[in-house]
Amino acid sequence: MEKEQQFQILIANESHQDFAQIICDEMESSAMARGTGIAKRSPDYIKAKMREGKAVIAFTQDNIWAGFCYIETWSHGEYVANSGLIVAPAFRKSGLAKQIKKKIFNLSRKQYPEAKIFGLTTGLAVMKINSELGYEPVTYSELTQDEAFWAGCKSCVNYEILTSKERKNCMCTAMLYDPKDHYEPEETAQDFKQHSKLYERFMKIKQWSLLKPFLRKDKEKDKEKTTNGAAKPKSFFHQFFVW
Repeated sequence: MEKEQQFQILIANESHQDFAQIICDEMESSAMARGTGIAKRSPDYIKAKMREGKAVIAFTQDNIWAGFCYIETWSHGEYVANSGLIVAPAFRKSGLAKQIKKKIFNLSRKQYPEAKIFGLTTGLAVMKINSELGYEPVTYSELTQDEAFWAGCKSCVNYEILTSKERKNCMCTAMLYDPKDHYEPEETAQDFKQHSKLYERFMKIKQWSLLKPFLRKDKEKDKEKTTNGAAKPKSFFHQFFVW
């Protein structure tokens, strides 16, 4: 039986700033590979999180970079988001993402014990991890309404969908941990396990219904271009979503 990979998961600091560009590049390439949107962050932004002690970074026992995640605060610390979770390709499906999420969650609870911790995700794997920490699926109305948070979504390929729904819905699923009103992690984990197939089906139906109006518009534009004698290009949304 192959020995399980061991990792060092540390609170990031100034000594880790040289990894900022690598982290940003991996975030972007990972989002493109999954065909999902991402709120882009600059290396300078990642470096600032490291200096502030609001990030965790993972290495192998041989000091090879393996993963990262950081903390963002909104509405004067009332809300906290654990953002930018990324695992290097060589170490995916090793359980590292779960370890990083647990570390950044505990760091968030320590630094902001009264804050509501939330996240937006398009992936069932992240939903599962969040559920094991005590997060629950919620509507967008239960998230921070801080304009600075929503402005961060502008670089996401799905931003047009978000604005068309008046920020009430999008491709992502919202999840929230409220320290004053929450189920125990064992309960939320069990609920996700029992209904994971239902969640998956719901997410696919939701995403398709959100995309449908935009795909129709793209189809009409492509038809018009073809009628006018222009070559038919791939639509914007077809480049990012395959069903």
